[in-house]
Amino acid sequence: MSDQILEMTDVTRIHGRGETAVAALKGVTLALSPGEFVAVMGPSGSGKSTLLNLAGGLDLPTSGSVRVEGTELTRLSPTAMARVRRRHVGFVFQDLNLIPSLTAVENAALPLELDGRSPRAARAEALESLTSLDMAALAGRFPDDMSGGQQQRVAIARALVGGRRLLLADEPTGALDSETGDAVMRLLRQRCDSGTAVLLVTHEARHAGWADRVVFLRDGRVSDSTTYAVEPLAAP
Repeated sequence: MSDQILEMTDVTRIHGRGETAVAALKGVTLALSPGEFVAVMGPSGSGKSTLLNLAGGLDLPTSGSVRVEGTELTRLSPTAMARVRRRHVGFVFQDLNLIPSLTAVENAALPLELDGRSPRAARAEALESLTSLDMAALAGRFPDDMSGGQQQRVAIARALVGGRRLLLADEPTGALDSETGDAVMRLLRQRCDSGTAVLLVTHEARHAGWADRVVFLRDGRVSDSTTYAVEPLAAP
C-alpha cells in the first residue's frame, strides 16, 4: 500500500458537454504525504476549488485517478464515498457550515455520530479535539456566541475528529482579520507537524508561506511548484 495520504494522477474534470464543455482541470497530478502541508494558489477560475472537491470526494474526475489512504474514490458507491469522507477527510471552508442550534462540542461530534458512534463516545472524542485547539472552555457555547476565530477552531476540531489524516481547507481565513487568520494558519501547521496532511487553497502569499510546498494552477494545469524548508514549531 502507498504511504501517500492523497494521490491524484492525471486528473481531468470537464463540466458540461459538446460546445459548452469547460475543462476545469487538465491532467493534474498531485500527492500528499503524512505531515505535509501543500498550498494551492492561482487566479480565479484556475481550478483550485475543483481540485479540492475532487481530493475530498465531493466530485469525481472525468478521467484520472484519485486515491485517499490507498482507496480509489472513482470506484466507490455513494454510500462508500460518504464513509471515506466521514472517516478520512476533514473539510474546513470559509463558510464554516456550523449548525447554529448545536454547541461547539455537538458540532464537532456530529461526523462521528453520523458514522454510528454513540453520542457519549462521539462527544468525548470531540472534546479531545476541541481541547487540542484550546477550545475546551467553550465546548458548551453556541456558534453565535463565539468570535470568528473561535468558530474557525470549532470547524477545524470537527474536521479532525475520528483520526482523519487529510485536511482540506478552502480559503479558511478569508473572513478573519489578519491576526486571527495567522493564528488559524499556525494551528494548521501544528496539525501537520503531528502527522496530518493539509491541502490549503489560498490567494494570500503570506498564508502559503506556512506550507512545505506551493502548487500554482493556471487554466486547469499545474504551472509551477515550489518547495520550502519549514521548521517544525517549537512545543509550547
